[in-house]
Amino acid sequence: MSALIRAIAWGVVGSVLGAAAVVIVRAATGQDLLDFGQVTLAAYPLGLAGWLLGIGVWDQWAREWFGLPLRHVPPHGWRRYFAFTQDHKVIGIQYLVTFTVLLLLAGLFAMLIRIQLLRPSGALLDMNQYNTVMGWHGIVMIAVAVAMVMGGFANFVVPLLIGARDVAFPRVNALSYWLVPPVAVLLLLAFLAGGWDSGWTAYPPLATVNADGQLLFNLAIVTFGLSSILGGLNFIVTIATLRAPGMTWGRVPIFVWSVLAASLLSFTVTQFLAAAMIMEILDRVAGASFFNAAQGGAPLLYQHVFWFYSHPAVYIMVLPGMGIVLEILSHFSRKPLFAYRVAVAGFLGIVALSGIVWAHHLFVAGIGDEMLLPFMITTELISIPTGLVFLSALGTIWLGKLWLRTPMLFALGFVFNFLIGGLTGITLADVPTDMDLNNTYWVVAHFHYTIMGGEVFAIMAALYYWFPKITGRMFNETLGKIHFWWMFLAFNATFLLMFWVGLNGMNRRIASYPPELTGANQVVSAFSFALGASFLVFIVNLVWSWARGPRAAADPWHARTLEWQVPSPPPEENFPRAPEVIGHPYDYGVTGAAHAAFAAPAEGGGTR
Repeated sequence: MSALIRAIAWGVVGSVLGAAAVVIVRAATGQDLLDFGQVTLAAYPLGLAGWLLGIGVWDQWAREWFGLPLRHVPPHGWRRYFAFTQDHKVIGIQYLVTFTVLLLLAGLFAMLIRIQLLRPSGALLDMNQYNTVMGWHGIVMIAVAVAMVMGGFANFVVPLLIGARDVAFPRVNALSYWLVPPVAVLLLLAFLAGGWDSGWTAYPPLATVNADGQLLFNLAIVTFGLSSILGGLNFIVTIATLRAPGMTWGRVPIFVWSVLAASLLSFTVTQFLAAAMIMEILDRVAGASFFNAAQGGAPLLYQHVFWFYSHPAVYIMVLPGMGIVLEILSHFSRKPLFAYRVAVAGFLGIVALSGIVWAHHLFVAGIGDEMLLPFMITTELISIPTGLVFLSALGTIWLGKLWLRTPMLFALGFVFNFLIGGLTGITLADVPTDMDLNNTYWVVAHFHYTIMGGEVFAIMAALYYWFPKITGRMFNETLGKIHFWWMFLAFNATFLLMFWVGLNGMNRRIASYPPELTGANQVVSAFSFALGASFLVFIVNLVWSWARGPRAAADPWHARTLEWQVPSPPPEENFPRAPEVIGHPYDYGVTGAAHAAFAAPAEGGGTR
């Protein structure tokens, strides 16, 4: 905790020094002392640097740049979760706990949105407050979908799945996590600075002239993007270079393939989001004119740059979710993963095509007619590799001996929900139907079926699946199944009806709607409150099981992959003896098949 206190203190000192420098310069040049934009741009980088140096970058990294000995005394017990630790398992838990809290908080903001929509003219918030709440909910849920799997589960289990002791760059891994708390702080402080009424997409010209909270939003996104880029780079190098002997590319677990695919996207396209945010900041603070049409700028340029990242970002979220689901379906069907190589090809096909589909978000924005048909075709084409992954899921469960425990239920829920999300997305890829449905609640329903019905259900599946490995405890299976059925039914009741209100003219991102849709919106809100209440079961199960659940065996699911061949939770060094991979991870039903062996019998068994 001393490092955390020091980080806060150094962050405050850095912020004050940066702000003071701007005030002094403005005073010396005869200007008004305070300019929110300039003061913030000077204070934040120094404050962020102070925070990072104080949390551990100085002691464990920067001192050696100056020829000084490093100071690294790893904390033990609960204190290690508040420190700049380099253990990938601790960092994974830091991500999981942080983003579970943010998931629940963003869910509460969703409840505020649905309270507002109980009446056509709004029941709770004014227009600016509604737009800020909607933007906060949207951007935080997107961050949860990106980081909870890539930062949380991938950090914890990928090194275990490939037989490595840690990630390739442990200090970069810690840095990527400790960039996240300032992001949450900026988004919360944005409320005190007037909020931002441009929503989570932050379109100019509104986003260049609105309240000061917009600047804090932009800085938060740039910071989170840096964290995402560093994480993607780390996983690419880790998976490429640290696999156990014998783990050829044809023996890599499917979740690892999905993380690699998402990391390739994260590392290559996130810079475009940062560029969009930086250009917007310069328009606000420095008088630039990237998006100011009156000065020769192009507001449409922002949408091109923004969506060049933000549509591939959907796959950064969904690809690891698909990997989780395929992993669970194979283990709980007791069948080899159907069309393993085809599923891998599907992941890589999605990566290859995801960078040439962004303009379908601009069909109604005024792009040239010559761009409509090519981008409609590319958007339709990406459904082919996505369909390959979906068919791998269906083939795996076909005639399998399904073990319907909680992780399997959530995995099957993903398959059902993602099918609806995919089919309804086709309507938005086609120009004629998109012209009618764009900016209606049809898009809201489709997006939630893809991200919440897909990614969040995959997150829940992963939480229940790897909970015994992470905590060393078993969760309550009855509460887990209650959580699934409650969440699954309430989710579908909520968002299926949203397709109907969208078809009947209800616009998204607007705090009011036609009075004739009042009854439908009240029903949607009632079901959404039921959906939110389902997470209370999840919280109770999570907290009680972590504290008092039965001790978990090393392999409670009788699975084959490497993470289940070490104790629960795993030791600090991961593997007491180096594993050697000798077979496929999904060879269920193959006589004598084993995935890995150890140099000598490990505690509790030798091979599986």
